[in-house]
Amino acid sequence: MSLVLDPELGSVKADQSQIEQVIMNLAVNARDAMPMGGKLKIETSNVELDQAYTWNHPGSKVGSYVLLSVTDTGMGMDAGTLAHIFEPFFTTKERGKGTGLGLATVYGIVKQSNGYISVGSTPGKGTSFQIYLPRHASQPTVAEQEPESVDKLRGSETILLVEDSGPLRQLARSFLESAGFHVLSAENGEDALEVASRFERNFDLLLTDVVMPGMNGRLLAEHLLPRQPGMKVLYVSGYTDSFIAGHGVLDPGTHLLHKPFTEEVLIRKVREVLDGAKMPAPAANSLTDFVKSDIRSGQ
Repeated sequence: MSLVLDPELGSVKADQSQIEQVIMNLAVNARDAMPMGGKLKIETSNVELDQAYTWNHPGSKVGSYVLLSVTDTGMGMDAGTLAHIFEPFFTTKERGKGTGLGLATVYGIVKQSNGYISVGSTPGKGTSFQIYLPRHASQPTVAEQEPESVDKLRGSETILLVEDSGPLRQLARSFLESAGFHVLSAENGEDALEVASRFERNFDLLLTDVVMPGMNGRLLAEHLLPRQPGMKVLYVSGYTDSFIAGHGVLDPGTHLLHKPFTEEVLIRKVREVLDGAKMPAPAANSLTDFVKSDIRSGQ
């Protein structure tokens, strides 16, 4: 393994433990892709993404970023596999040797950090993951505001939860109800319309998966909004930005949460959408320190 770390690397606003999890998941993925051995290279650098790049990479935005690159010389992947690698529970490993959540978790963490992830791979020639995290000017730590705890993000609003995966729907519902929200749930768009027709009051929030059998989340919102004045909408998806770009949920002004998510991430995002204001972000940290500490912990 080799490290090429920029000594002048900028700072990012991200949770250190989550960034460490990203690095470890990608390192484990690289190890599994090199059963006969190979080379793993981790690099960091400051980069600028311009308009030309964003045109060819849906979900990316123009700006200054810190780039974390993890490259291996393993088996590589074909285009068909690349199209699905970030989906929850997708795995190419044998039964019992992989959950299919490693790369989905990486994708979710990057998106929760307002970043962008790109991957390039060729069968037999290895894989390279590029993670772009927005660069922030360092601020004095004494002035940083501590993020609010989940207890302070509690609410009593009514939420219509729409998710076609039963286990995920039950998990999200338990998270929301434990935070004080009143939750009605449905497994697809058609069921959600039926639930809404029987409910005598208005919903404060529609929390819906984007891609579902039958009616998708965007169409469901368009059906409900005229009947639910004041209702906010939060979309959820486990698919990549390039896959869901055609569903309209990447348009300015829309709110999107990527799967998988923790209880705190879900409650914080729900509170943000309901209140119409962004919650405090984590403190700025050096990504180089993340990489060094994570490599040390993995030795």
